[in-house]
Amino acid sequence: MGSSENRIRRKWQDDSGKKAGNAETAFFRVFEKNFEGTEFQIRAKPNELRNVYVNVPLGKSTLKEIYTPDEPIIQHGLLPDYAIDNIETSKTIYVEVKRQDGWVEGGKRTDGRGNAHERSCKYFTPGLQKILRQHGNLGDNVLPFWTVFQGNITRDPCRVREITCWYDEFTAHYFFWRNSSDQSALLKHFNRHLKHLLL
Repeated sequence: MGSSENRIRRKWQDDSGKKAGNAETAFFRVFEKNFEGTEFQIRAKPNELRNVYVNVPLGKSTLKEIYTPDEPIIQHGLLPDYAIDNIETSKTIYVEVKRQDGWVEGGKRTDGRGNAHERSCKYFTPGLQKILRQHGNLGDNVLPFWTVFQGNITRDPCRVREITCWYDEFTAHYFFWRNSSDQSALLKHFNRHLKHLLL
């Protein structure tokens, strides 16, 4: 990739980052206001998972085959966008807000670039689910996360099919927030499908 292509990619990533930040802020404000005077709270960038990978055990043969830095790794983990806590039950569910461009009317199929939706799938991994359940004080049968998609990806015919396929019957754990000015749809999804997991 040449320098001009790199500049274009950096500009696209900067713009995408700003839009993602705005999407996350909109989500936070909805729940912050809705949780006032209740047993629920929302926390931005919960840091209790920031070192979850540091002490993952590796076998001796693996340790011989990988790079071992002189200084020990003391920070390596996960920083979800949000945590929704029930203060009374000490239960927590972790939230990712993924805003991404997509292919919609008047656009091109290549407008669906980006891999935010693919990166959300790490929460389906057995190891992370076990860790999130422990930190969230949730049972073994509970998916400990919720992914909210925003932006044109929520209307992109290819990306919507991918996400629908990946999440399969776990429809409670993702939401296409197509109209971010409609707070009621977002809150309705949480109240109907996820709130009971925290009780």
